[in-house]
Amino acid sequence: MPLTFLSAGESRLIRKIGGSEETRRFLMNLGFVSDCEIKVINKLQGNVIVLIKDARIALNADMAKHIMVS
Repeated sequence: MPLTFLSAGESRLIRKIGGSEETRRFLMNLGFVSDCEIKVINKLQGNVIVLIKDARIALNADMAKHIMVS
């Protein structure tokens, strides 16, 4: 399921990064890689703030929908 489906406080593992090559490369450079734990800190109108590898990162809804979690 896409990251946008999670509620604030939920943690899951990243399973797949979708989108164009440029989008995947951008997200991987930020630390979004398969089998990495991600936690949603806050969510507002589809935009999310996540905690990944001890860093807080804000993503807009368009970027967040490319991150598949389970």
